[in-house]
Parts: sequence; C-alpha cells; structure tokens
Amino acid sequence: MEIEKIGEFELIKRIAKKVGKGKAFIGIGDDAAVIKAGNELLLWTVDTMVEGDHFSLKWFTPKQIGMKAIEINASDIYSMGGKPTYALVTLVLPEKTKIGLIDGIYNGLLSTAKKHGIEIVGGNITHGKQLAIDLTLLGVTTKKKLLLRGNAKPGDYVCVTGNLGDSRAGLLCFLKNIPGFSKVKKKYLEPKAQPKKAKRILGKANAAIDVSDGLASEIRNICTQSRCGAVLYYEKIPVSSEAKKVAEMLGLDSKELALFGGEDFELVFTVPEKKFKKGMGIVVGRTTKERKIFLQKKGVKKPLKRFGYDHFKENIEKVKTK
Repeated sequence: MEIEKIGEFELIKRIAKKVGKGKAFIGIGDDAAVIKAGNELLLWTVDTMVEGDHFSLKWFTPKQIGMKAIEINASDIYSMGGKPTYALVTLVLPEKTKIGLIDGIYNGLLSTAKKHGIEIVGGNITHGKQLAIDLTLLGVTTKKKLLLRGNAKPGDYVCVTGNLGDSRAGLLCFLKNIPGFSKVKKKYLEPKAQPKKAKRILGKANAAIDVSDGLASEIRNICTQSRCGAVLYYEKIPVSSEAKKVAEMLGLDSKELALFGGEDFELVFTVPEKKFKKGMGIVVGRTTKERKIFLQKKGVKKPLKRFGYDHFKENIEKVKTK
C-alpha cells in the first residue's frame, strides 16, 4: 500500500502507535515533544522545507527561506506556551548550489533567530538532488504554562487569533501570475510566529495549536487528541479583505482558503466561556461531546469532509510550487 492511500494524518497515527510514548512527558501527537528536565519542560520540534514543495526560488529570496524556517518552528514552541532557545540546522544541497544562496539563507536564519532569542548551535550539511532546509528547535516551558492539543473540554469556545487564508491567497497569486496583492503575498513569503498572542492565552486556554495546515485540519487535531467534537461557524471565520478579493477573482470561497489553506501560523485555541476575554481572539465555534466536526453555515450544520493540506494525498488541497 502506498502512502497516498492513507495520507499524512493516518501515517503519523501509525508511526505513533509503533513508537509508543516511552519516557517522554508528551511524545508524538502535539506541536512539539515534551521532555521533563528538572523543574522545566523541554519542547522539541522539527520542520523540513523542500524546494518545489514548500518554497520556490522564483518567488522566495534566500533570506526569506531562512526567515520562514525559523518562524514556522518558533510558532510550534509558542503555541505550546514555551520560549524558543536553541536550533540545529540541516541543509540538503545540490552540487551546483551557489555559495551566495547559502549566505542569504543564513542571513535570514540569523536575523530571525535573534529576534526570537534563539541561538543556532549546530547542524548538518549533506548532498541531495533538491535544496532542503531542516530545522530542529528546542524550547522551554513549565507545567503551569504548557498548552497541549489534548485538553479541550466540551463547551469550550473555539477561537483564532487573527485572519486566516492570507497565505494560501498569496500562493495562488504567485501560481496564477496575479499582479498586486502585496499583503497576502508577503504573508505567504514571510509568515510570522505569534509570541504576544500566545502569551495572552496562557492560564486561560485549555488547548492550542498553530495554523500550519488550515483551520479544519487544526481543529481536527485538537478534537482527536481531546476526544471531543466541534462546530465551526462559517460566518465567523475571519478573512482579510485582500484574501476575499483574490478568492473572488478566482471564483473561490474565501472561507475555504481559511479552512483548508494553511501556513497562516495564527493560533487556534479552546477556552472556557467564563475565561474568555476580549482581545484573546475571535470566537469561531464550540467544542462538543459528540466526537464529530461540523461546519455551520446559515444555521445549518453539515459534517466537515475535508481537512486541509496533506503532504501525500493527491487532492484539491495540495498545491505544488514547481
């Protein structure tokens, strides 16, 4: 059986079952692994960016590639209530790679790492047919601050910390050679982790995750780990005016860019109604006891059947960059 038959989500479940938890505080199944270290908890996350799938040199500058590698990993640490600290960087380089491109990538890595208080302490360089950058990031937190996917409770508000769909709208502009729309293009090229927004929900949110694969996929991850369900309110999902215009030009539903697009790196979190405060986020749904996920549109609930970007399934959610 090929990977595309089961997809990324089922493959991760399969691997997690084989690996087991071991001695880790939290193993496979969250934005980062969690390891006890004295009075602190260590957060470990890793992400790989491959040319032609995660970025294209037609659109990205080398510096933007390095910037993105740090931001998307830092986002995982912040979404779990942590502070990023140290990074290891692996580069996979074709033989004809220009030295200037590597210098540019490291300019992006170092400037963005400095912004987040991260120190690059090592890594690896190897040869390959495609340019790829693999970054492992270490962070720290405490039990009191730790946010997990698996702590949502039925009746929680489902909230997001900002507009969704901008990154996918920006990618579509590049793919379709649409001029203008600089804001959504920048959101795609230069995504940002959200440390300040993450800090606002500490001590209040029950569960959290960052939006890397779309709202639908992230709420599925929360519900799976928390053994609950959810209803998402179509009309409440926040989409920027520029993303709406891109969707309209292409005959698309802008809310679907938010639900299934990904790489916005805003936070999705659940919070008890009594703990929700103005400024924490935008309420886009509720968690439920019934372990199913619904989208409510104009008062009518229908089960969600799509769940965002999948690295292995060939479907309409997957958009190649090469």
